[in-house]
Amino acid sequence: MDKEAAARRQKDIFENYPVPKAVMSMAVPTVISQLIILIYNMADTWFIGLTNDPYKVAGCSIVMPLFMLSIIISNLFGTGGGTLVSRLLGVKDNDEAKKVSAYSLWMTLAITVVYSLTCLLAMEPILRFLGASDNIIGYSRQYTFFVIVVGGIPTILSSCMATIIRSVGSSKEASFGLSMGGLINIALDPLFMFVILPPGQQVMGAAIATCLSNCCAFAYYVVIYSRLAKAGLVDVDIRRGLPRKDSVRKVFAVGVPAALAALLFDILNMTMNKLASGHGDLQLAAIGIVLKVERLPLNIGIGISLGMVPLVAYNFSSGNHKRMKEIFNFGRLCGVGIALLCVILYRTFAPQIIEFFIKEPMTVQYGTAYLRARCFATPFMFLCFSIVHFCQAIGHGGASLAMAVFRQLVFNIPILIILNHFYGMEGLVWTQLIADICTVIVSYLIYFKIKQKEGF
Repeated sequence: MDKEAAARRQKDIFENYPVPKAVMSMAVPTVISQLIILIYNMADTWFIGLTNDPYKVAGCSIVMPLFMLSIIISNLFGTGGGTLVSRLLGVKDNDEAKKVSAYSLWMTLAITVVYSLTCLLAMEPILRFLGASDNIIGYSRQYTFFVIVVGGIPTILSSCMATIIRSVGSSKEASFGLSMGGLINIALDPLFMFVILPPGQQVMGAAIATCLSNCCAFAYYVVIYSRLAKAGLVDVDIRRGLPRKDSVRKVFAVGVPAALAALLFDILNMTMNKLASGHGDLQLAAIGIVLKVERLPLNIGIGISLGMVPLVAYNFSSGNHKRMKEIFNFGRLCGVGIALLCVILYRTFAPQIIEFFIKEPMTVQYGTAYLRARCFATPFMFLCFSIVHFCQAIGHGGASLAMAVFRQLVFNIPILIILNHFYGMEGLVWTQLIADICTVIVSYLIYFKIKQKEGF
């Protein structure tokens, strides 16, 4: 990829393509990669569910908050650095954009090393805190060691590089790496779970497969990132100079709220797991399956939002607010439509969906009821995080954090605790709908205030 061709391609996507074509060119590859990520995340649960052992399913589910913490780290400099790179390109400050990309990568690496070591040294108390019982603690340790401790660096760096690669308009390349890693994971799961490792070690097999697939994706991103660096779009050599102080501040201004928002979501999942574990391991296994199944419309929505972010950021900084709003409105329309379709499908086929993962009758019964209740929240969830991504794109990290605080600390977690106290598991599964309706109202109030302030 030579510099002129790279610049032309970038300009066409950000400035010249019709809005639907521009959004689709960025969002479709991202949606596909998000769906493959979803499939390989569910693949572990599905393959482990073949053992018909709810304790093994629960053992993996309890580790999800630790995996979410890795997303928090990648958000800090991936989202913070990536959105700034797009805005810098919008004002033609390419040299500063390259410095920001290199700074973001190296800071991500440093924090990831600390995180992985912490999980290794304090694994037992961390898992106990998350709600791991004596029945599932062994499985949780196996999964944590290979996915979080050993696989932490390739997983988090891959996510950060994918975001930065997408921020310069190379959405297909960013999405292919995620898709490739997912497909490799799906292929390796049965090999390690049922062929290489002895019976009873299926959780360890799934964890090793996930770790190896993330290493493969990381190797791919190193190659792509190097090519983009040669084309002059990004950089990796921090010795060429640090970003300006105002650029570092802008990275943190968006990255810290993005990380804190993900942390609050993680705290919500921890609270959910902790409360669900108090009702029994079967209920915990069932809600673990439901939380993964409901990721279908959410991952599609995330893919649409991630595809929009560079386009929104670029056109906001370049002053083309009309195009920016058209991109945002088109993306929202697509996301809500898909979410509504999924509500219909989940209400209709809930038993069959849960049985796809596990055949144990009580777990299926619990899971069916939980999925039918929680699916109503999906359109509201999309509206919430689409506005969050919009605020991140235009540099309003504080607004995105405010929405996250309202969603999790003001609405979700308090309602979760209250409804669990009065209604048990039924209260837990209905919390999301109530909390997200409240959050959508607050989010749009914040959005209209930003519109007035920025004048678009």
